[in-house]
Amino acid sequence: MSSTRVAAVDCGTNSIRLLVADVATDGTLTELDRRMEIVRLGQGVDRTGELAPEALERTLAATRDYAKAAAELGATRVRFVATSATRDARNRGDFVEGVRAALGVDPEVVSGEEEARLSFLGATSGSAADHPGPYLVVDLGGGSTELVLGTTTPEAAVSMDVGSVRLTERHLHSDPPGVDEVDRAAADVDAALDTACAVVPLGRTATLVGLAGSVTSVTAHSLGLTSYRREAVNGAVLSVGDVLASCDDLLGRTREERLALGFMHPGRADVIGAGALVWSRVVRRVRDEVAASGGELTQVVTSESDILDGIALSLA
Repeated sequence: MSSTRVAAVDCGTNSIRLLVADVATDGTLTELDRRMEIVRLGQGVDRTGELAPEALERTLAATRDYAKAAAELGATRVRFVATSATRDARNRGDFVEGVRAALGVDPEVVSGEEEARLSFLGATSGSAADHPGPYLVVDLGGGSTELVLGTTTPEAAVSMDVGSVRLTERHLHSDPPGVDEVDRAAADVDAALDTACAVVPLGRTATLVGLAGSVTSVTAHSLGLTSYRREAVNGAVLSVGDVLASCDDLLGRTREERLALGFMHPGRADVIGAGALVWSRVVRRVRDEVAASGGELTQVVTSESDILDGIALSLA
């Protein structure tokens, strides 16, 4: 069976990630290199509307490292996808030029709908496929959160402008966040969900699948991990109650207390409270919408196969 060696880059608001893999003609993905750096490209974008020079340089430095790794492994196809922070930035031309110089391809500043499609493709190629559809795939990023519903292909999708970095910068300034700050942030998420429900019928969800760093960190916390173990987090099935308890606990901790958790990436400790808040509001709303439709949602699946895997698969 023939295969194609590809390099996929996912550049979000908080992190930039690389996957070099062989993708076979039947869609099987064999991972060769997977890495992540917290670069906080979206630093201040919600307030200023522009990418900060220091954030841009951090991101381009990581891109140059990724270009070297992809070349050394012999990747023949490369796709660089940029999401929420870059969509929102007036000076994204500087970013495009920098990526082109480093990697030799233009970054694709994708729409929220394309981001959702790629997330769905990645999630349903992994452990989520062991559960019944329709799937509601939730990709909770630093600047935006995508909701996409479908079984074999996406049937409805929406991108919400709420994420861990955006909500932290807007609302959660105390350490730990105060009650009023949390209430304002929750109101933002709930308003976004009200709009999303008009586009995506959440009540049809059979399996709720969460993706990305905030969700995987909540899952690691719920599992009681003392260090991050991808194999333990990927495919983990948690009760709704356990997810909500883990979210509430992380939101209520100080930054230092979060840093002391062995699984916590240092670059995520200051924004995981907001990420946990978004995830808890989404899980509650989906549970309630499913109940209103006559069903029951009792558990949540976490997937490490996500938009990065979707980008790699799209190259083949």
